[in-house]
Amino acid sequence: MSDYWTPAHQAVEQEDAEALARLLAAGSDPDEVFSNMTLLTHAIDAEGDGSLQSGQPLTVHTTAVLLAFGADPELADPDGRTPTDMADQYGHDLAVKLLQIHISRRAADNR
Repeated sequence: MSDYWTPAHQAVEQEDAEALARLLAAGSDPDEVFSNMTLLTHAIDAEGDGSLQSGQPLTVHTTAVLLAFGADPELADPDGRTPTDMADQYGHDLAVKLLQIHISRRAADNR
């Protein structure tokens, strides 16, 4: 376990969707901000960077878990980057699509 990250951000950094889901189910805030990232911008960054480093296809597991637990798909991080901005930066089309679906559902629910 890292002394640097919060437990939820550590799970995101390791792309451990199962540990992340357990933390969120136990009450961790899906919109938690640590350092310069929300959990959601961190998840998209970790997925994008992991893919670049490994050469493996982009995954969307941690992003999906966060959205399922109510993370705000439009919440900007302290640097002003939205989850969609981060996904666009990596060409992370799966995350963009998932974010768009959640943003559309929120808009429909708020009518």
